[in-house]
Amino acid sequence: MIIVWTAAAFLAGSLMFSYWIGRLKQLNLKTYGDGNPGAINLWKVAGYGYGLTGIVLDVLKGYLPMLWMQHSGAVTGFGIIFPAGAAILGHMFSPFTGWKGGKAIAVTFGVWSGLTGFAASLAYAIILAALLLASRQLSKGRPTSPETDAFHVVLGMLLLSIYLVLDNYSWPYVLLGLVNFLLLAYSHRKELIGVRDTN
Repeated sequence: MIIVWTAAAFLAGSLMFSYWIGRLKQLNLKTYGDGNPGAINLWKVAGYGYGLTGIVLDVLKGYLPMLWMQHSGAVTGFGIIFPAGAAILGHMFSPFTGWKGGKAIAVTFGVWSGLTGFAASLAYAIILAALLLASRQLSKGRPTSPETDAFHVVLGMLLLSIYLVLDNYSWPYVLLGLVNFLLLAYSHRKELIGVRDTN
């Protein structure tokens, strides 16, 4: 069952809705901005309406498989790490876009929403908001850079893993948090290198 759910979650995660929405508007997201075929780039290129649609669909492709898996009880314990990680990997390495996907932020929210009834995803959102507020205070209100935003996303997941320990989540969830941290670090590696090079 773990193999079946892992394969199904990877397939769901690999559905590149934002990229396809862009193509319907005769836009190839790979040729705009940072070339990311995900929802944020769609927002920048096609506007907030299309961007929000892409974000919602990307969240749902992580949320629905995890919610179904949780309610079915088909995969439990440390086994949940494989389907949950596969949904995120599917977005990062989609076969529908030549194995080059997005940065997996929205699908990450979907995965944690499905697994924890929105509790962990809400905590992650609060952590990101706090990091953003702190950066704005330090930069005296100036907009953050893509490098700083990437640092927030990755650090935020590490802080979420710590929160999961403090809130007495079981170890499979904590380990998933660390796996998610590594995946986000990889998907944001170019921006993170930019942060390191400027310090």
